[in-house]
Amino acid sequence: MQSRTPSDSRTTLTDLVLPSETNPLNNLFGGELLARMDRAASIAARRHSRRIVVTASVNHVAFNKAIPLGSVVTVEAAVSRAFKSSMEIFIDVWVEDRESGKRSKANEAIYTFVAVDETGSPVIVPALNPETELEKERFDAALRRKQLSLVLAGKMKPKDATELKALFKD
Repeated sequence: MQSRTPSDSRTTLTDLVLPSETNPLNNLFGGELLARMDRAASIAARRHSRRIVVTASVNHVAFNKAIPLGSVVTVEAAVSRAFKSSMEIFIDVWVEDRESGKRSKANEAIYTFVAVDETGSPVIVPALNPETELEKERFDAALRRKQLSLVLAGKMKPKDATELKALFKD
């Protein structure tokens, strides 16, 4: 199985915030943004694995900036690390200033997807080879996040979480 790069999975969705998608403050509903991020992440995971993919978890979401009615929103997703059958997807959300067109980062998220066969059983996915510095940082951090998740779920003993332990060594 040939490895892939994050750029092989990169997915960009751009859309307009419509009135039916906003809350009483005329900002995009958080749930609407979560759905857009899930769709972009799903496409990225499928591009990487070339398989059916399912959302396994929403690991992190940061709603840092409100997205007003009428804004142009761009959701960018790419695989940040591939494990055995799961893939971590890092998502950046950008909003364009209506006057200048300048983009600023509004939100980010990290989702995990699992590749499955037609019966829903997990299947092995290709390895990921990060290329840029940012991709390498996200790749390394993904293993720490996975170990933390496994420790918190009781599926890994803290003493075995080597990447996490390395953070606390002088």
